Parts: sequence; structure tokens; C-alpha cells
Amino acid sequence: MSAKPGEVISEPILLREGEDGIVTLTLNRPGQYNALSRALLSELQTALDEIGADTSIRVVIIAASGKAFCSGHDLKEMRSSEGKAFHQALFDQCSKMMMTINALPQPVIAEVNGIATAAGCQLVASCDLAIASKEARFAVSGINLGLFCSTPAVPLSRNLPRKAAMQMLLTGDFISAIEAQANGLINEVVEARELKQATWDLACKIATKSSHAIRLGKHMFYRQLAMDLSEAYAFAGEKITCNMDSEDAREGIDAFIEKRKPEWKGR
Repeated sequence: MSAKPGEVISEPILLREGEDGIVTLTLNRPGQYNALSRALLSELQTALDEIGADTSIRVVIIAASGKAFCSGHDLKEMRSSEGKAFHQALFDQCSKMMMTINALPQPVIAEVNGIATAAGCQLVASCDLAIASKEARFAVSGINLGLFCSTPAVPLSRNLPRKAAMQMLLTGDFISAIEAQANGLINEVVEARELKQATWDLACKIATKSSHAIRLGKHMFYRQLAMDLSEAYAFAGEKITCNMDSEDAREGIDAFIEKRKPEWKGR
């Protein structure tokens, strides 16, 4: 779209494209290192809510434009408005968006092209899977500003070993993509030129599986983490029994026996 004389056309802060049941949401504030402004959080929330209700979507990728994945909250925006009520609303909004990723029926993959700091690192930790380029680095650096990254600590402590998470939180130091993979924050490290293809290949592989089994499995996986062992087994047993009675499970087993490709119905 061309601008009229004197007219300023703003770039969208969140890009969305879809193909073959895979939706890519791209953070698009490259000049601000894709900081999570309230407006960007709101757009992410709306997009995720729409995706969650769309059964034709199988996998979600969260990517970013520019050199950074996400630098966390927009500090200028945070300092522009004083008061506990504003900051509480901001952190509540961010937490809701992160929990929506967790509750989404579809798997969510972070495609990490550069630095992911504070709430940006929280975003990576909140995704179900993550692939990063070798240039990516990760930090929860609020402590350097006199601010302990309390909300990023929630998913971080659920991904990393306790002492590794605490060291990041207490020092604010960056870790490399290789260290992040070793500590369980990300799944894979690839060359920058291979990042998009590697993420797409993983998304395509997941998209070929039964959407019914994936929806049920993702829900079961996160729910059982908070349970003790016997409660977790009882809950998982109930879920796999329901899964076994599904049309997709019957089709999958028959296809295996008959040595053919299954035709999923999503139920």
C-alpha cells in the first residue's frame, strides 16, 4: 500500500501467515527489539484466542523480525506510567498470554533468531518447543535493573534445573544457545541460515500426526506435572483410555497393521 502525501502508514506489530495447517506469528517491532508492549501483548492474545478455536490449525510458530527475538517488556512504556495498578495490569496481561500458549490445543514452537531476554526468555520457555540459531542468546536480566524477573522465573524454573535457573535469575548473565539446549530451555540449535527451514520441518512433522491425540496429549502433559506420582498415573490412565477409544487411534492401529498411511479424522 502506498502512502498519500503527508500520510504515515504504520507497519503491523504482529504478522500472521498460514500454510498447510501451520500458522506463523511474527513479532514485528524490530526497531524496539520486538519488546512486548501492551499493544503487542494484546495482538498476541487475540491471535492465540482465534487460533485456539480453529480446529484446522495444527501447529503454531512464534518468530520475530529483525536481529532480536524479543527483548522483554517495553521499558520506556513501563516507565512512562507510574503506579502499581498500571504495572499489575501489565504483568497480568503478559501472564495471561503466556498461559494461553500453555493451554492452546495446538503445539507452539519458538523460532529464536537472536537475543531473548527477560519476558522474551519467558516467551521461549512458555512455548512447547523451541529451535534457536547459534547466534541466539538468553537472559533474565531484570536483576541488572534492580528488578528480579519473578514472572519469567515461573516457566524458566519449569524448564531448567533449579540451580541453572537461579544462576540466570541472580546474575542476569546471558547464556549461549548451546548452553540453553544443554539446560533444556530449547530443543535444537542450528545455523542461522537453517533456522526457518528447521522450524518449518519440525512443524510439518507434528502436523502429520493426529490432531485429536495431540490436543489430548498436550493437555494431559501439563496437567500431570502438578500432580504426585499416583495421581499423575491415574489421570494419564484415564486420558489414554479415552484416546484408545477415539476414531483416530483405531484408524492409526489399523493403518499400522495394514501397512498403510493413516487418514486422521481429528476425533
